[in-house]
Amino acid sequence: MATKDENQDETTRDGASAVLGDVVSSDTGERGEVSFDGAAPAQLGTEKYVQAAFFGAGVLVAYLTGKILGAIWNSLADWPAAVRAVPQLLSYAEDERGGVTMPLGLVVGIIAVVYTVRKPGVRQWADEVASELAKIHWPDRETVTNGALVVLIVTAFATVYVGLLDRLWGFVTNLIYGA
Repeated sequence: MATKDENQDETTRDGASAVLGDVVSSDTGERGEVSFDGAAPAQLGTEKYVQAAFFGAGVLVAYLTGKILGAIWNSLADWPAAVRAVPQLLSYAEDERGGVTMPLGLVVGIIAVVYTVRKPGVRQWADEVASELAKIHWPDRETVTNGALVVLIVTAFATVYVGLLDRLWGFVTNLIYGA
């Protein structure tokens, strides 16, 4: 049986216990397996969304930086004055340059994410946005499906109606003005 201090240490590890697949019962202090039935671990809360957003932003920054560096390198390689000044620009073929620029973009993306995560203002803003989004009542699957069906049916009806009106007015116009 674990003491109260040991239980306190195990349950306040910032969700590390649940991420690893076991959870500490607050009543008994015993370990048990987490059943992942679609519910998110309560210990992470909105933190997982903030981390996912920073990860996504880092991937985007890395990709864009790699592509921009590749475009700059290709432009410089096509410029004769730059090639005379730096002949190493032609040491890689054009299709091989991505193998150099993408890792550089990855480094820039990692640095950008670490820099922004460490800024308290950005981190607080991201946490506030995630907590506000957590308050939203998102519709269930049935509601979304029913809404989508209504939109599709009304759109099809409106398309047929406007098409029939177009044919009718085209017919009337041909009667009045002749073909």
